Amino acid sequence: MRILIVEDDSDTRAFVAQGLGQAGHQVAVSEDGRDGLFQATGGGFDAIVVDRMLPGLDGLALVKALRAAGDATPVLMLTAVGGIADRVEGLEGGADDYLVKPFAFSELAARLNALARRPAPRGDDAHLLRVGDIVLDLHRRTVERDGRRVTLQPREFALLAELMRNPRRVMTRTMLLERVWDFDFDPKTNIVETHLSRLRSKLNAGFDADAIETVRGAGYMIRGE
Repeated sequence: MRILIVEDDSDTRAFVAQGLGQAGHQVAVSEDGRDGLFQATGGGFDAIVVDRMLPGLDGLALVKALRAAGDATPVLMLTAVGGIADRVEGLEGGADDYLVKPFAFSELAARLNALARRPAPRGDDAHLLRVGDIVLDLHRRTVERDGRRVTLQPREFALLAELMRNPRRVMTRTMLLERVWDFDFDPKTNIVETHLSRLRSKLNAGFDADAIETVRGAGYMIRGE
């Protein structure tokens, strides 16, 4: 893959660039948001890694400018702030995934590979997630199944969005706790199961097929079949 890294911290930039280069990727770097946007719009990259806080132009503004220009290149945003509100703002602004610093390089590489496997959305549909008969609109924060509106609470919406960003991929309980609830530990509660039960009851009302599959001993996924 051709990957652009937009990161102002020299140590992080060098660490990521070296690791991706050793993994066989072609890597370009930028330490400034404006230069990063310039490179991103003309570079034909397969993925972009963007720091949230950048000089010149912050990472969120960079991503919004890309999406406004119709550029659907997958973006992984890095941030030192891992709160739910910050992640939601980044994802709604057009980022495809979020990774909180400090991070393991193996996880960054795995997330980039997962982004590369996703089908590229059309420019005018970049804010829509579609899996099977379910459509989730990140901008309007609406969900429909086979044309029927499904009303969800904010955490149910975030949970469904995370599953739909990873169709046909098993999402473990730990992954959902980290990405939806911002827990970097297991609180030993049934919070995931409780919200999934509510989400399922709303998604499946009036339908024979269960939209979410439980993979025993592993986690949950949406197949889109």
